[in-house]
Amino acid sequence: MSESARTQFIPDRNWPDDKEVHINAHGGGILFHNGSYYWFGEHKIEGKAGNLAHVGVHVYSSKDLYNWKDEGIALKVSDDPTSDIAKESVIERPKVIYNPKTKKFVMWFHLELKGKGYDAARAAVAISDKPTGPYEYLRSFRLNAGHWPLNVTEADKVNQEELDKIKSKKFGGSPSSETMQAPILARDFQNGQMSRDMTLFVDEDGKAYHICASEENSTLHISELSEDFLSSSGKYVRIFPRRWNEAPAICKAHGKYWLISSDCTGWAPNAARSAVAESIWGPWKELGNPCEGINPHNKLGPELTYGGQSTYILPVNGKKNACIAIFDIWRPEDAITGGYVWLPISFEDDKIKIKWQDKWDLSVF
Repeated sequence: MSESARTQFIPDRNWPDDKEVHINAHGGGILFHNGSYYWFGEHKIEGKAGNLAHVGVHVYSSKDLYNWKDEGIALKVSDDPTSDIAKESVIERPKVIYNPKTKKFVMWFHLELKGKGYDAARAAVAISDKPTGPYEYLRSFRLNAGHWPLNVTEADKVNQEELDKIKSKKFGGSPSSETMQAPILARDFQNGQMSRDMTLFVDEDGKAYHICASEENSTLHISELSEDFLSSSGKYVRIFPRRWNEAPAICKAHGKYWLISSDCTGWAPNAARSAVAESIWGPWKELGNPCEGINPHNKLGPELTYGGQSTYILPVNGKKNACIAIFDIWRPEDAITGGYVWLPISFEDDKIKIKWQDKWDLSVF
């Protein structure tokens, strides 16, 4: 470790890696494996072009969470223009989990096909024998095709006449009265449910879950994964229907499941949301905005989540109920300059609280 090694977190400031280059791992997730943390994220390039995938998924490693070593590109975009992950496709929010049965590292991400906007709304999977890769791309798909959620109602199973009315209709990703009234769940029953902003979660019993914004962003879906973590098992629930949550992040602490998410306002920040449940399947109870304090660098507070958006909740290894909320500060005009806000979570009065701190370290836990 160099003499200039970091010993604390400094939210929304330049975060240099071991090569003194700002970490390039946006919309990321963290894997802890065999004593090391691995940070996977979207590799951005300069300008607006950086909002599309030109390089792939970057990975860094760390022993202490403050200092990160550049481990290169874990998953490269393809030079084949017909590939799902061709250059200029959309590869967002990569997350990696380890499957002890298959001994494979499994990466999931939100995929949009090149030149198709956000219409594909697919989940994609890649695997590797090593945490840093290289990862082999397997496939992309819609989840839970031919399966109704555990909490489906008869009203959700609409007739063909109603489905025909919306067959060729386009919907936006933000709240709208049209989406409110449309039977999106039934529309996608046969071919699989949409998957946009997503995260992964592995429970204490080893079961893994995929949590994503679905139904044109209007409803979150929590899906159990297959034993090999390469597909959905067909068992899933809808939570907060037609509440328009995206950017889900989830953890387990004090025996309960905690969720952070955001409203659907594109790249623009909005107020964070939080929720709690006794079971991963719910029922989930909304708790409101967990954030407190002001980001002094942009003067933004809880009403705009310090200028950021949730991306992951990191459990700190070896510290019980210690979790870090991770937010991205998106800068779509110059994507590579996007920032990171890492803040400690406290669980108080059966609520989740995230207070701004200019500098902090793991001793807070």
